[in-house]
Amino acid sequence: MSEPATLEIISDNISEDEVIFPPGDILSDEPPLESDLHREQIDLLIRILKLWWRERQDFYASGNLTIYYSPNQKKSEYFRGPDFFVVLGTQKKDRKSWVVWQEDGKYPNLIVEILSSSTTAVDKGLKKQVYQDTFRTPDYFWFDPVTMELQGFHLVDGKYQEIQVTTDGRLWSQQLELYLGVYEGKLRFFTTENQLILSSEELAEQERLRAEQAEERAERAEQEIARLREALRIQGIGLENI
Repeated sequence: MSEPATLEIISDNISEDEVIFPPGDILSDEPPLESDLHREQIDLLIRILKLWWRERQDFYASGNLTIYYSPNQKKSEYFRGPDFFVVLGTQKKDRKSWVVWQEDGKYPNLIVEILSSSTTAVDKGLKKQVYQDTFRTPDYFWFDPVTMELQGFHLVDGKYQEIQVTTDGRLWSQQLELYLGVYEGKLRFFTTENQLILSSEELAEQERLRAEQAEERAERAEQEIARLREALRIQGIGLENI
């Protein structure tokens, strides 16, 4: 959640034009996240989408990572650090930052900002304007993990139009072809059938419960068989006579 882009301080003995940054090796320049709540929310979105799209190789999903977009291809000029963003039609690989001029000019297809008391005004104002006019990011959402405020916008004819909330309180992302909604205090993804997309931990817990239930059913079946055998024995009926 970086502050508005600023010029880096450069030594008086070196001009800005003399500073050379190695291609493809520009580090992210984002400050620490404000709270565990923000870090956990961002991490959750990244992990779940990567798991859901684990067979795909044509996207990049990250968060709290610097996007450099200087028209002069300089790290020191323009940059932003969305809390969560997804770029489609690109190579799935690890990166130290997203450098637009090294990524075929691609900007994020979707951005989510996690609001806080210190960033709300910027996220709803300046950043929204930048994402609309410069990034031209088709889907933009913000979410407040304290108040549960969730709002989304889709780019229509170059301007953001508010996405209408469904009866379930969810917002449709055309880019992800998924719904975004709040579940147990967290921003989550939902399928077109409104099914919650589970995290790896939730999937593991689901499998554990299924295994327990299967074991319980097997135990009950064995107990029922034993009961029937005992009832037949009391009546003097042997299994060989059945």
